[in-house]
Amino acid sequence: MKHLVIVYDGMADRKIPSLGNKTPMEVAKKPMMDSLTRYSLCGTVSNVPAGMVPESDTANLAILSYDPKIYSKGRSPLEAVSMGIDMKPDEVAYRCNVVTLSDEGEYEDKLMLDHSADEITTAEADVLIKALDEALGDDIRKFYTGVSYRHCLIWKNGDDSYPFMRPHDIIGKRIGEYLPNDERGAEFLRLMKKSYDILNHHPVNEARRARGLRPANSAWFWSPGKKPALPSFYEKFGLKATVISAVDLIKGIGLCAGMESIDVEGATGNVHTNYTGKANAAIDAFRRGQELVYIHVEAPDECGHRAEIENKVLSIEKIDSLILAPVVEYLRSTGEDFHVMCLPDHPTPIEIRTHSMEPVPFFIYRSEAECEGVSSLNEDTAAACNRYVSDGTRLMEMLIK
Repeated sequence: MKHLVIVYDGMADRKIPSLGNKTPMEVAKKPMMDSLTRYSLCGTVSNVPAGMVPESDTANLAILSYDPKIYSKGRSPLEAVSMGIDMKPDEVAYRCNVVTLSDEGEYEDKLMLDHSADEITTAEADVLIKALDEALGDDIRKFYTGVSYRHCLIWKNGDDSYPFMRPHDIIGKRIGEYLPNDERGAEFLRLMKKSYDILNHHPVNEARRARGLRPANSAWFWSPGKKPALPSFYEKFGLKATVISAVDLIKGIGLCAGMESIDVEGATGNVHTNYTGKANAAIDAFRRGQELVYIHVEAPDECGHRAEIENKVLSIEKIDSLILAPVVEYLRSTGEDFHVMCLPDHPTPIEIRTHSMEPVPFFIYRSEAECEGVSSLNEDTAAACNRYVSDGTRLMEMLIK
């Protein structure tokens, strides 16, 4: 038996006037998904427990069956694992975004223009992160390059509980009231201000300005944590499993759970990612004997953060035609029974440009046990099924057993 899971990160949304008061899921053409949901178990699920922040680490931990209330230690340590960083017990990892701040006034007066610096390339960001490490790194602190705007700071005996603000939550806002301004945060603030001095007129950023792109002119720290430890996915379910994602966070969760992680060339984490490469990697994993493949696609989430309505619709359509369709067609061609589960991890509504807590739609298709589902899956049709799963950690068992 083969099991396919596809997480459309941030796909769920709210009604958008310019889409005729519909959501991107309602508008998107997704024939393969709709053909499956007609014969699937459909409903809504809450992947983020009440009282926790709706982030991808908590939500994807839940989808993979790991209770976020127990295992969520911040996203940065999971990303560090994916990046090959051998964290020591006394070290703390921090997500280090390279962001775009406005030019006016003192540091505190600047606006958060873009949490991703126009989705800066990894090659450009690597030069900037190395500049930060050369100027600010030492025996206690070290900066590591991740993917695009997502990077890591490792700090010996650092503060693993500081309540940083998430940069994607304050787009367009003055940063002063969201900075680490208290005594505990004084050193973080010093480093962030220094990073602006180092990066603002760095040659990489001047070249980006010349091309009409936003500069990555400041570091922004958030989501600290120590090295995580997850129970083995194989020992929990008896399945050989693979994770496929462009995002270090998701790869890190998989590696911590003892899953295989596949890197796909050209997988970017945005709407221009290598969809076909992810599908081919999944098919190859199944051919090699892997029994569960977990494909995570970041594109809808990034489009939500960037308020790119057309691209969010496009990303949903591309996942359907270039990932879901070919992998399902392969599974059907084997003549064996298979299961498919598709869902967002959390909503990323375009109107607020950040994550929210509403339940998200899901479907579970079993080739050997088709049932009456819905003609097209979206936020409304899923809710109308009156099948609400309050604890997302139950989904994996529902899929497999």
